[in-house]
Amino acid sequence: MSSPRHLRSLLDLEPGDLSAILTRAEEMKRLRGTPEHGRPLEGKSVAILLEKASTRTRVSFEVGIHELGALPVTLIAKDTQLGRGEPLSDTARMFSGYVHAVVYRTFGHERIEELAADSRIPVINGLSALYHPCQLLADLLTLKQEFGELDGLSVAWVGDGNNMAHSWMLAAGLTGLDLRLACPEGYRPEPSVLAQAEALGRGSITITTDPQQACEGVDVVTTDVWASMGQEEEAKKRMQAFAGYEVDDALMARAAERAIFLHCLPAHRGEEVAASVIDGERSRVWREAENRLHAQKALLEWLLRES
Repeated sequence: MSSPRHLRSLLDLEPGDLSAILTRAEEMKRLRGTPEHGRPLEGKSVAILLEKASTRTRVSFEVGIHELGALPVTLIAKDTQLGRGEPLSDTARMFSGYVHAVVYRTFGHERIEELAADSRIPVINGLSALYHPCQLLADLLTLKQEFGELDGLSVAWVGDGNNMAHSWMLAAGLTGLDLRLACPEGYRPEPSVLAQAEALGRGSITITTDPQQACEGVDVVTTDVWASMGQEEEAKKRMQAFAGYEVDDALMARAAERAIFLHCLPAHRGEEVAASVIDGERSRVWREAENRLHAQKALLEWLLRES
């Protein structure tokens, strides 16, 4: 058996791979519910291992796996032997004999790497502290549907230099996006990720502390919650640090006339985004959320074929 292909981060994809997945996702979205869609993973099974709470990741993968003809097997980690101290490497070897791929939603990114290292099947990062590649596939699909081409589009990220910011940086390096990140001091992206993204050789990445400067004339404005899961104790400190970073109507007015707004959800209206923006005419958040389903179906099909 050949070595499996994984999606630990977007670094696991070449530009041509990413383009093929997005094109197939568009096709699957168009053919959904028709005989032409097919069931390319008929007879296979995919485990979904959740160490962090989940709504969109769980539902989109469960439904997508079913629509591909495979069996989704969802496990809450604390209710498995992992919750009683079984090594992750043992879990990886066990999964490799039972299912054909694993979606893993966890905390530290090193756990994604550990599971992949001992797996003979594809491992998909459903979210880690460092990256959120599946969300970026959905976001890029949304941009492709909205604008046609990705190369040269300008995107402003406003907020924390977190796993979403890191994934946008890698996406810029793969697709040619002009990415501008506005992050408060002390909340900038990891320098190592910036170096990896710039080494990919496409696009451009600038980092500032000024949201207004970042949003000037851009095609896309996007953000995330200020305190993610596991950061609840920092919430008060973060609220102070991110004052002035809310994406409101005034900030959106600085973007291009055709600009759209994205958010990976869940959202806190009145904190990182105004209700008038996320629920307004320029928001594509609900299409973006739906696109998790189509992008992940295309990803699963591609990974299992490549592996």
